[in-house]
Amino acid sequence: MTPVVVGSFAAADYVVFACMLAVSAAIGVYYAWTDRGTRSSEDFLTGGRRLTALPVSLSLTASFMSAITVLSNPTEVYRYGGSIALYCLSYVITMVVTSEVFLPVFYRLAVTSTYEYLELRFNRATRLLGTFLFIVQTILYTGIVIYTPALALNQVTGMDLWSAVISTGVVCTFYCTMGGLKAVVWTDVFQVGVMLAGFLSVIIRSVILQGGVGPILSDSQHGGRLNFWDFDPNPLRRHTFWTITFGGTFVWVSLYSINQAQVQRYISCKSIVHARLSLFINLIGMWCILLSSVLAGMCLYSVYKNCDPWTSGMVSAPDQLMPYLVMDILGDYPGLPGLFVAAAYSGSLSTVSSSINALAAVTVEDLIIPHMQMSERHLSWTSKVLSFLYGAVCIGMAGVASLMGGILQATISIFGIIGGPLLGLFSLGILCPFANSKGALFGLVAGLVVSLWVGIGAQIYPPSSEMSRPLSLTTEGCNVSTLESFNWTSTALLTNTSPITASPVQLSDDKNLLDSWYSLSYLYFSTIGTITTIILGLLVSLFTGGWKHKVEPRLIFMKRDTALFFILKHVARSGNLDLIQDKEKNHGTINPTFCDAELDLTKCNMPASV
Repeated sequence: MTPVVVGSFAAADYVVFACMLAVSAAIGVYYAWTDRGTRSSEDFLTGGRRLTALPVSLSLTASFMSAITVLSNPTEVYRYGGSIALYCLSYVITMVVTSEVFLPVFYRLAVTSTYEYLELRFNRATRLLGTFLFIVQTILYTGIVIYTPALALNQVTGMDLWSAVISTGVVCTFYCTMGGLKAVVWTDVFQVGVMLAGFLSVIIRSVILQGGVGPILSDSQHGGRLNFWDFDPNPLRRHTFWTITFGGTFVWVSLYSINQAQVQRYISCKSIVHARLSLFINLIGMWCILLSSVLAGMCLYSVYKNCDPWTSGMVSAPDQLMPYLVMDILGDYPGLPGLFVAAAYSGSLSTVSSSINALAAVTVEDLIIPHMQMSERHLSWTSKVLSFLYGAVCIGMAGVASLMGGILQATISIFGIIGGPLLGLFSLGILCPFANSKGALFGLVAGLVVSLWVGIGAQIYPPSSEMSRPLSLTTEGCNVSTLESFNWTSTALLTNTSPITASPVQLSDDKNLLDSWYSLSYLYFSTIGTITTIILGLLVSLFTGGWKHKVEPRLIFMKRDTALFFILKHVARSGNLDLIQDKEKNHGTINPTFCDAELDLTKCNMPASV
């Protein structure tokens, strides 16, 4: 059974989409040309550590704001309400924790691969296991990021599926291979702009059609979509204030504090001040993307509040709702549907390019350099070859994803499930001086087993609708003759294998403890993995002599590295702050070569003759 194609792409739409790909590729060519002859592997993988806060911040925003965000966030609001807007709070906590705890350690060590830290702090086995888990989760996730939006857009717009998959994969691989991290960062800057423009095109047109923002908010209120303040403490509930702010914080901290794709960006800044600033400017970007997607979801509900395209059979999966809306309300404006599709694929490109660059970095630093002696030139070429190979692997993974059907949701969940134990592992190293390698390895494996058990169990035995609480949708306002033209059955809708499907009705009122365990909100999977890793890692460390363990100060959290400590230290001082007098008091007289009187040698304690 094939869903209806609302419209087809016009020539202008293809031109807009092609321009997005061409600009992305051109950025890669530009940086390959400007940096020719001066490229080392460090230049390629970290931009020579000379990047500034603004482009890095936008790149951080783009890295995990994929096409799944562009398509699924509005659908989430449409089906479950706008409570995901509370991620704004978890983003704030994430940036503070990352800036104050993890960033100073990684920046001080000047690591290229995050997993270098694990060998410095624990041992090589821990580093290799962490590297392996990162590579597996990133390849799986990246393939899905390429394929899933292509499928949704293909089935609604009629855009050729594999042409879109291969073209985006090839362009992404091209600029990653040619330009390295600088190209990835600056294409991310461009792609964030395209993503916001795509959202705005839908929002502005919807506001015009619905007669203003007021009616859209009113429709959302009456439809129960403004359900922000649900303080139910039940951990089995899918989305509440607590699951999103507390559980969501663990998810985002695992992505920003220890994930190679993000750490590689902020340690490429030319100073720690720029690195910290990039995180907090990125916070503004994340708020903009999130709130735009929430408002787009409210527009989606307002337009289709009386005739749901999913239950009426106009689309075969919820992820097709946004493309359906775009073709429905923007189809008469050539170029605008192409802009939205470019926005969705910009999300894919930014995520995939970040992943490819991160995969190349960890492979070079963790698997090649420790075992092979290579010149800088050879390392640079090796990094480029690896970027190309990983790009090809990710395109191939998109092909595998097309055959996975209902396993897609499980694989996406595993991306978060693996991040929790890894966050616990790094937290052990940075925050617990007496944690040793035995405790770290045991804690990581135990945390991974527990989080996989819960995550996979939740896919096999999904929670009841009582816990997920999808909001009501209606087809009462649909044109009857239109509905009769579709050859859809209720069975077809119930067996939908989309990542967002209606939860099955609970068959029995008797729920045992295991059922409740599997019904735990998916946002707590990362929390469970992190806490399990830390607790068991500490216990094993203590029982294996960890209290005698001596750790280099540079490898653990030190309060004097934090911005908060610096601010409090200077605020606590009494009197006027005289930096020259203070410097002379603590460190001797000022170097006569550097004086505070600009170009006035009479005020310097320098000899008259040189």
